[in-house]
Amino acid sequence: MIPAPFDYVRAGSVEEALAALAEHGEDAKVLAGGHSLLPLMKLRLATPAVLVDIGGIRDLSYVRVEGDGADAVVAIGAGTRHHELQRNEVARAEVPLLPHVAGRVGDAQVRHRGTIGGTTAHSDPASDLPTALLALGGTVVLQGPGGRREVPVTGFWTGFFETAMSPDELVVELRVPRTGVTGFGYEKFTRRENDWPIVAAAAVAGRVALANMAGTVVRATATEEALAAGASIAEAAELADQGTSPVADMHADADYRRHLARLLTRRALEKATAAA
Repeated sequence: MIPAPFDYVRAGSVEEALAALAEHGEDAKVLAGGHSLLPLMKLRLATPAVLVDIGGIRDLSYVRVEGDGADAVVAIGAGTRHHELQRNEVARAEVPLLPHVAGRVGDAQVRHRGTIGGTTAHSDPASDLPTALLALGGTVVLQGPGGRREVPVTGFWTGFFETAMSPDELVVELRVPRTGVTGFGYEKFTRRENDWPIVAAAAVAGRVALANMAGTVVRATATEEALAAGASIAEAAELADQGTSPVADMHADADYRRHLARLLTRRALEKATAAA
């Protein structure tokens, strides 16, 4: 398929990108790596009149620790590509779940073009990195005409391809608590290694997040509460699908997804515990 006609704006800075979004409003879409938006455009499921390309804004690509002690966080620029996050030594030392998951996104082509900000803004419930961000309890930093604001990831994804972001805002940064050497686990089930997960589970510091079990990535709160109350991993994992609403499609029915959520949660928790 061929996308519908569109105009193209290449932004040299965040300010230029915001100006283009303000000018074109809801007719504009932001292009970062393009591996989520362009397939939708080829199928004409997305038909923006204007593409605002932010892929060349290098000021949005970084990983650094900000703050001291218990208040310190890892700040990650929204333009940081998956392969950059995968290889970054700061990320590996301070929040190792993220580089591990980044290395399991798609194939090499996707990892060299896709960005953490793009996958966050896309709000696909089957996304790897948003699942990890939710388990970590991160924060999304948005910038718009009124300046910057922070939205916890627990309230950022509001539905399938829907977020708390306004049309005139950009995701400019992700902020996540440092976990250091705390054990983590990430398990996903796919038909092929580079496919979207049919179900995935991320576990770190007593928190569990699931992909493809609802209209957004979700926390397995029943499992978390059971662990906090002293339940075994096996007992807590059996509750992983509680409160979820998986759909049936060509890859799996809802009951099979529920089975996968319980199985993958147990495996992720076992890995997190073994590595702690």
